[in-house]
Amino acid sequence: MSEKVWLSQYPKEIPHSLTYENEPVQSFLTRSFEKFPNKTAIHFLGREVTYKELYESSLKFANYLKRLGVERGDRVAIMLPNCPQSVIAYYGTLYAGGIVVQTNPLYTERELQYQMADSGAKVILALDILYPRIMKVLKATQIENVIITGIKDYLPFPKNLVYPFIQKKQYGFTVKVEHKGLTHLFTEIMHLSEPTPVKQDKIEIEEEIALLQYTGGTTGSPKGVMLTHKNLIANTKMCDAWLYRCKPGEEVILGVLPFFHVYGMTTVLLLSVLNGNKMVLLPKFDVEQTLKTIEKQKPTLFPGAPTMYIGLLNHPDIGKYNLSSITACLSGSAPLPLEVQEKFEKITGGKLVEGYGLTETSPVTHVNFIWDQRVKGSIGVPWPDTEAVILKSTEGEVLAAGEIGEIAIKGPQVMKGYYNRPEETAMSFVDGWFLTGDLGYMDDAGYFYVVDRKKDMIIAGGFNIYPREVEEVLYEHEAVQECVVAGIPDSYRGETVKAYIVLKEGKTATEEELNAHCRQNLAAYKVPRQYEFRKELPKTAVGKILRRSLVEEEKQKLTELQA
Repeated sequence: MSEKVWLSQYPKEIPHSLTYENEPVQSFLTRSFEKFPNKTAIHFLGREVTYKELYESSLKFANYLKRLGVERGDRVAIMLPNCPQSVIAYYGTLYAGGIVVQTNPLYTERELQYQMADSGAKVILALDILYPRIMKVLKATQIENVIITGIKDYLPFPKNLVYPFIQKKQYGFTVKVEHKGLTHLFTEIMHLSEPTPVKQDKIEIEEEIALLQYTGGTTGSPKGVMLTHKNLIANTKMCDAWLYRCKPGEEVILGVLPFFHVYGMTTVLLLSVLNGNKMVLLPKFDVEQTLKTIEKQKPTLFPGAPTMYIGLLNHPDIGKYNLSSITACLSGSAPLPLEVQEKFEKITGGKLVEGYGLTETSPVTHVNFIWDQRVKGSIGVPWPDTEAVILKSTEGEVLAAGEIGEIAIKGPQVMKGYYNRPEETAMSFVDGWFLTGDLGYMDDAGYFYVVDRKKDMIIAGGFNIYPREVEEVLYEHEAVQECVVAGIPDSYRGETVKAYIVLKEGKTATEEELNAHCRQNLAAYKVPRQYEFRKELPKTAVGKILRRSLVEEEKQKLTELQA
């Protein structure tokens, strides 16, 4: 048992432990509908959906799934950007007793086929433009029914009439939905089905799976993380406790983080509905559209990723927009550069704090205090009911404050395991501690620091080099907008440090200038030996820079040279 030294840092408003009702995730929506039936639940590109409409639409979807033969424990895939349909289908699937399988709309046929086959999904709800892709992989999956919807289905008049023309211009085709026996239209479901409450089986929330969330697959094939109703409820309640100044029913949450990423799902989709707040949804992150939306819709909470905040800060006209409605931002999915935090707080007047988590922990485990003491460079302290230690390798030995080892977690938000992978599940735990794969340390006060991914650590000439440390130095250079540091193969040193740089618009910097800057701030062995300037860096849908894909590029180049 670890000593929770960090609890002494908690402000009096945040409890050390929380109470979790033995009710499923969908009870969030039932309660908010009963309390705020006429309040706006969703704002989407001009269209508003009340809690009454969201509740009734979710029941319609649930009843239709039951008619299609969906039974308790069956998997339903949702392959949508952020839109009202994604919220309706999420809660509707849970009301029907199903398990949600969040699916990235950017998946290729190969990725889609793999996830559908691995999850065993029986039904998929997808965007109309994805219909041809789904039909190509259908035979290799267990999907029995395809439900199709379009962005236009929830656009206000006259946007709904104009959108198909924009779509045809953008994608070069108009979708023709066929195979009527197998394919269903979301709009018809909303007309045909009744909003009758579905009989809810009594479940054990600690055991019953609510969500199969697939990992990014940066270290092999993506794995289906089994998150229970208790996991999701606990993490949402923890988030709510951390935001103790926020008022139920009065907050507006900007939903630009995709719901098919667990971070966006917890901090927007679940947190909003728990408190009867309004979520303002954007189907994708576009800098100008996001700035306009903040000015017009006045969100108070903006969960995001560092690349989003960087993108906004580097917009040439950011000074023309009023962003002062923002009171709090939780940043996750990648390290938050200090310069970005300070600039964003200055412009908005709100607080931007870095947090930490993983798909396997629903996702958040640590965050800095929003309105209380914050420690620069730290990911903060563990959330209520969460334990964290630093372990020496996989031996289970707990290290002292200041020593670097692997961050390990215990708490009600930690997954049940990987779907159909008992061996990999067992390997991820030591004495009940979930092994994160991240290297870090804890200071004497209980604040935690991530040094780097265990797998991203560079070993050059016998020295351990942590990319994050080098990246922090590069971000301090006035010309650097984005950067990522990776270890690439080197015949002499084993690996060598390479920096990939995106410069700010209108700024210039040479390799020599960056090298001089790094040498002033880093030990010689940590200084990048190579620099590559790019217009953009490869990223996930939530803006996490894909370091591993850059490493793979370098390995491929080396193979081609040696051939």
